Amino acid sequence: MKQVDVVVIGGGQSGLATAHALLDHGLRPVVLEASGRAAGSWPRYYDSLTLFSPARYSSLPGMPFPGADRDRYPHRDEVAAYLAAYAGRLDAEIRTGCRVSAVRRAGSAFEVDLEGGERLSARAVVAASGTFGRPHRPALPGLEEFTGQLLHAADYRDPAPFADLRVVVVGAGNSAVQIAAELARTARVTLATRAPVKFAAQRVLGRDLHFWLTRTGLDTAPLGRLLARPPAQPVLDDGRYRAALAAGQPDRRPVFTGADGAELIWPDGKREEVDAVVLATGYRPDLPYLAKLDGALDATGRPRHRVGLAVEVPGLAFVGLEWQRSLSSNSLRGVGRDAERVARRLAAHLARG
Repeated sequence: MKQVDVVVIGGGQSGLATAHALLDHGLRPVVLEASGRAAGSWPRYYDSLTLFSPARYSSLPGMPFPGADRDRYPHRDEVAAYLAAYAGRLDAEIRTGCRVSAVRRAGSAFEVDLEGGERLSARAVVAASGTFGRPHRPALPGLEEFTGQLLHAADYRDPAPFADLRVVVVGAGNSAVQIAAELARTARVTLATRAPVKFAAQRVLGRDLHFWLTRTGLDTAPLGRLLARPPAQPVLDDGRYRAALAAGQPDRRPVFTGADGAELIWPDGKREEVDAVVLATGYRPDLPYLAKLDGALDATGRPRHRVGLAVEVPGLAFVGLEWQRSLSSNSLRGVGRDAERVARRLAAHLARG
């Protein structure tokens, strides 16, 4: 069995930032990425996705995001290419096509089982596998009876398959509004939300919002110590999405109250045949490999941690959680700070033996 300092599970932005920080602290990480490339979930997001932060605020530690226009909003494929280039510059062992099936205690160390039968022994483990592999599908009324097409935003790629169809998008976040507005160009679309959509201006006083978040320190403030759950995030908008909703492209309605075959039932009692429902309802931490590690997860599968460090499992840490420490924890611009903190604490833990 191969013995290593630290196993980092996940080779996306969180895992790569963690590997960089661990190297800075004299540890030799092995990064295990389940997919075929070190770019995390970015290649699998919908085709039109762009970052909500400009390129100048979208870098991992040690490597600025490339391109002359620092104020542009990078496209999905640019981010994937950036992460692949970042991985190529790291002096770390990065193994793709390696899916972790289980992590368990073995004395003071960990045993990490890979699909296919290989096993590693690690002094510490960092779970940085993100959330994309665990789409959240809320128990909406009557949805189990719906016979039309039902998919999560994780499975949505582009509007072409939905041309001229009747589509309902559920959700009030950035992705929900983006997908609904994109679909509305070629389909009849309703955005179904529990409450009216809240918008935040993308630019304030001539500057991108992230300039002000950075300048005021709010972006990195350790609010995760004070709030157990993240506050509701508004939809960042340069005016396009607010105008689209105002024009009914898409229209917005309260969430349906039931379904009967291919029909959805709206709160006013009206029934309407719908071809497809897209759930843009977020994700949850994807950590099935920790299920056999006592104390790592709570009953809902969420990590039991305090600012990224497991509360009952010494040597186990998490990076890339949505609300790990600050507003920017689960982002290119902010994950490096969380990774640095975790690496520093793990290095001290391992030095104590």
